[in-house]
Amino acid sequence: MSAHRVSPLLPPVQRPRFWPSANLWKSLGSHLLIPVFLAAGMALAYLGAFHQPELHDLPVAIVGQGPAAQVFAQTLNDKAPAALDVTTVSTAAQARDQVEHQKLAAAYEVDATHATIIVSSASSETMASAAEKIFLPIAYEQQLPVTVDDVRPVGEHDLTGQGLFFLMVALSVGSYASAIAISAVTARLRIGWRVAVCAAVSFVIAGIGAIVAGPIFQVLDGNEWSIWLLASLYVFGIVTIGVGLHPIIGKWTTPALTLLFVMLNVTTCGGIFPQAMQPAFFAGLNTFWNGAAWLDAARALTYFPGQSFGFDGLRLALWATAGILLIGVSHLLSVRRRRIADETVAVTADEEESVVAA
Repeated sequence: MSAHRVSPLLPPVQRPRFWPSANLWKSLGSHLLIPVFLAAGMALAYLGAFHQPELHDLPVAIVGQGPAAQVFAQTLNDKAPAALDVTTVSTAAQARDQVEHQKLAAAYEVDATHATIIVSSASSETMASAAEKIFLPIAYEQQLPVTVDDVRPVGEHDLTGQGLFFLMVALSVGSYASAIAISAVTARLRIGWRVAVCAAVSFVIAGIGAIVAGPIFQVLDGNEWSIWLLASLYVFGIVTIGVGLHPIIGKWTTPALTLLFVMLNVTTCGGIFPQAMQPAFFAGLNTFWNGAAWLDAARALTYFPGQSFGFDGLRLALWATAGILLIGVSHLLSVRRRRIADETVAVTADEEESVVAA
């Protein structure tokens, strides 16, 4: 009896496909959705806010009394009715006081032999430069020598006046990154512990910023503790909002926080261009956004001691309150989801509908 070798049947060889499968393209598209959103959002926000700054009702004044000063101010108003809001003040001392207290962006004083442009670079270096560009040509036409009187200059270690702005950017990035980490670790903790962790982390993040801006780079001038506490409130608002959003929108928390606290925050805070130079949309956000509130309050503490910043503090407190409330809402939603997942717990029809909607 002869033995016959039986060759095993091999599966047919499939040639590699030239065009990837539809599932691959679908998966790639879903993974690229967030990066594309971030790229488009950053481009729209930054270019929309910064590509073409224009003056809007910039408050300036002419120093002087009588018909001549009134006519001079009215002439400037007529030349740029949308850009300038020109008034008159009686004396140079009054003009300096109003510029120093940020009621005026600049003032122009002239006599028979000399012209003076009164500004405050601590309020905004960009705004001071814009005011100089407005009044310098006038002085040249009058053939008068010009002096720039900076009543509130920036610090000697912050010559551009951007130090506080970049500190705010650092705090913002550290805040929303911390929110994601806290959400991942404390998801099963009680709500009180989650808020406590948010507060502790906020104090640490703010402290790092205050130390770097203070003792290391000397942007702050003896007000490190005040800035530290103010920054803690600012960071706490962002962190709690992030922790509150994460159980609701999941992986979209990072792009949502980037939208809120980078795209719309950095562009509206007044660090690059003041509110009077921002497009209407961003200037409107400036009135209540938390970055603008923090920067205005930090400038008051750093460069304008004694100036009230109560409204800015209120805005920061409201953002922090919103974050705590959001954590409470997301906690209630999570409790309802767990009840529905547990078949031993009776669930009402209203609860089922609310979870589906969420």
